[in-house]
Amino acid sequence: MTAAQFELLDEAQAQRILSWRFEALSKAGYDASDALMLATRVEVDLHIATDLLKHGCPVSTALRILL
Repeated sequence: MTAAQFELLDEAQAQRILSWRFEALSKAGYDASDALMLATRVEVDLHIATDLLKHGCPVSTALRILL
């Protein structure tokens, strides 16, 4: 999802998406602060962010790749 697409959502939709992203990132292994940061950066691909950790990438390296 692009930032422009996200901006078109109503508040309830945006909140659901951010919550879903935060939960997925937390479950993948990001700590709460990193998961929150990535969840709010809607231009960051959620699947890539979770797959990096699933394939053994350290969180610090994943963050450098994603951001």
